[in-house]
Amino acid sequence: MLIVQKYGGTSLAGAGRVHAAARRVTGLYQQGAQVVVVVSAQGDTTDELITKAEFVNLRGSAREMDMCLAVGEQLSAALMAMAIGALGYPAISLTGWQAGITTDGTHGNARITGLGNDRIQKELEKGNIVVVTGFQGINPKGDITTLGRGGSDTTAVALAAFLQADLCQIYTDVDGVYDRDPRLYPGATRFGRISYEKMLKLIEGGAQVLHDRSVEFARDYHIPVEVLSSFTGAPGTIVGP
Repeated sequence: MLIVQKYGGTSLAGAGRVHAAARRVTGLYQQGAQVVVVVSAQGDTTDELITKAEFVNLRGSAREMDMCLAVGEQLSAALMAMAIGALGYPAISLTGWQAGITTDGTHGNARITGLGNDRIQKELEKGNIVVVTGFQGINPKGDITTLGRGGSDTTAVALAAFLQADLCQIYTDVDGVYDRDPRLYPGATRFGRISYEKMLKLIEGGAQVLHDRSVEFARDYHIPVEVLSSFTGAPGTIVGP
């Protein structure tokens, strides 16, 4: 069984949370699953990088901004691989370009177009847990591109599609998909299962739990996506047919 897991920024904010995610990943590996982990930048790292870039040049080019912002996910991937290694399991971190994630040429809001090599598959065959930077890929010119806010969701689902994974799990700070924002409405109802189409309508209405392109990928490639909390251990919401 092949499972792709994605961990968002709040799920990796601090060494304790990185180690907690690593324990969850290695638990799956111990059960015999092949695991690909997609990571976002830790906490507020992306916002901090934007602030640093704008302090230097308010009108910096989109290409250089992508070079700057890609650093956040690279740090997360290395730390996650180190945390997995500290638990005694084999892991390797890959940037978007090392993993072969190809995109169009749109800096700051690129679309994933394919998987350009078999590096991930080769690492899985070696017995490694593969940790991949979310939110980024490489365009036809060989330049780093980023996928826009929430783009790590799309990275995870796209990899699940290209690798023909059995399941894609999105770990976040809420325990599933709700009809309203549970942080604002205590009476919000959580879905045990929701269709791709209904999920896309919720996103159109302002729901931010998943990136719209990730749901489109899941729908087009028939990948079940589970949205669940990094903190509660409770079952989440399955987004599927």
